[in-house]
Amino acid sequence: MKKNLFMVCTALMLAVASSAKAQWVVTDPTNLASGILNSANEIIQTSSTVSNVIKNFKEVEKVYKQGKEYYDKLQAVNNLVKDARKVQQTVLLVGDVSEMYVQNFGKMMNDSNFTPQELDAISNGYSSLLNESTELLKELKQIVSTSSLSLTDKERMDIIDSVYIKVKEYHNLVRYFTNKNISVSYLRAKKANSSKRVLELYGNANQKYW
Repeated sequence: MKKNLFMVCTALMLAVASSAKAQWVVTDPTNLASGILNSANEIIQTSSTVSNVIKNFKEVEKVYKQGKEYYDKLQAVNNLVKDARKVQQTVLLVGDVSEMYVQNFGKMMNDSNFTPQELDAISNGYSSLLNESTELLKELKQIVSTSSLSLTDKERMDIIDSVYIKVKEYHNLVRYFTNKNISVSYLRAKKANSSKRVLELYGNANQKYW
């Protein structure tokens, strides 16, 4: 039983170290997880290497859209045992962080309440939080490596749960970061009697991440 659980988790998390240049089969959870992680890493790399984050945001958005197919398909995978399900949920949280970054920052770029300098700082904030989230997955990869075969099922599951909780905290932090930035825009708009425009841009709580 322990070996079977280990093999399923390994099938998901070997993706963390895989190259983005491989040709994946979209029905394989391993490849789907890899697609999400590679997409997140590419978003981080693109955000940090471009000379003008705002001007080149379309490149970041392009990377996100390419990776979203993997996110949607991995989310639909149901036939996983408990260990692998938690690994899946952890990877999907990183996909959520990417989505919050791209969708909300794309709207902030069209928000006149932010200066170019502020937008640059916000983008760097999103990129840093996404990077911290993906770094945690390296710890998860170690748990399903061959060196961890000596762990009991309970020990492995406890560590997987711990990593999930940490990634969830970053997920919540990104949501809070988004809310605070939109709140700043709303307060500025309210002073200028233009709060309706901000609400139309970001939507209500049921539609967006705030």
